[in-house]
Amino acid sequence: MRLKRIPEDFQVEELTDLAPSGGPFALYRLTKRWIGTPEAVDEVLQCWRIERQRVSYGGLKDFHGVTQQHLTIQRGPRRDLHQARFDLTYQGQVPRPFQAGDVSGNRFLVILRDLDAAAAGRCQTVLSDLNSQGVPNYFDDQRFGSVGQSGQFIAEPWCRGDYERALWLALADPNEHDTPADVEEKAILRDDWGDWRTCQPRMSPPDRRRIVSFLADRPGDFRAAMARLPIDLRSLYAAAFQSHLWNRLLDRYLRTLCRPEQLGRLPLKLGPAVCPRELDPPQADALAACQLPLPSARLKPDPGPIRDLLDETLREFGIELRQIRIKYPRDTFFSKGYRPARFVPQELSHTLAADELYAQQQKLSLAFTLARGSYATLLVKCLQAEVEP
Repeated sequence: MRLKRIPEDFQVEELTDLAPSGGPFALYRLTKRWIGTPEAVDEVLQCWRIERQRVSYGGLKDFHGVTQQHLTIQRGPRRDLHQARFDLTYQGQVPRPFQAGDVSGNRFLVILRDLDAAAAGRCQTVLSDLNSQGVPNYFDDQRFGSVGQSGQFIAEPWCRGDYERALWLALADPNEHDTPADVEEKAILRDDWGDWRTCQPRMSPPDRRRIVSFLADRPGDFRAAMARLPIDLRSLYAAAFQSHLWNRLLDRYLRTLCRPEQLGRLPLKLGPAVCPRELDPPQADALAACQLPLPSARLKPDPGPIRDLLDETLREFGIELRQIRIKYPRDTFFSKGYRPARFVPQELSHTLAADELYAQQQKLSLAFTLARGSYATLLVKCLQAEVEP
């Protein structure tokens, strides 16, 4: 089974009820191809010479694929922008910035390739089960792109008040997504960390250069330096850590709900997680009703089995619930609330056809809609876990 062989194999359309009605914010549809959302937005900022704080969007869309999403720019140009890897199409004016809450869901078209007849048949059987039983609602690998070679989350030392370590992870930790320029400049920072005057002239990205210049004038003020990271990156760092904690909580919950023989394994970037299968009706009902808390100091879950599982999860990291907060800057915080333990794909349909890229093989085209925050790639991973040896 092969996924994302070509960009058109993974297509996402963001759904929203927000419609132009007048106001100071220009609404756009961003259609991109093999580029991340932050990178596309950076290009928009450079082309139109716009300050970052004027741009708002509802979330990140996959790098690999063809995706559509919305964004607003305060007092933005009332025209389109066409670049090599994305198109920005003006939709009209709205009264406020586009936010995550404006996303009602996402419509997907996913094509799985290189399937023999047996695998294609098995996929169809598993799809029927997933359509009724659901898919564990883990945050998938896209959520954790900020985790570098060290394997440490930037927000973990940040929560503890270790601003220097958090900043080092943000600026100097090698990452698989680094460009050649990033690789070179991060190596400079690792070699000369603390010698900011030496590092300063060798930094090129504006954000990195600005922070190093600040430390050259105020060495040791890592707390204020963290606040000079772009707010969307800081929010991403907090979300990544919270999401990983939630994933570990869901994994624990599923292990208490299911018998060992009912648990398959999903390959996730930060380590495998369990995936339930062939649940008994009472188990399926319990999973459908389960909402797990997003770990945050602002949340006060009631005592009980879920709180116990949460405390066990946090002990893995040597941290308590009261510490899951950002003390500074105060504009960055962890989400508060609950997340369903599973999702069920809506409007799911599939077709089999000859695979034009792999002779004598078939391709399976899946079309479905998911609520905001759920990952289509997890549905695919569940298929892989059941179909592949």
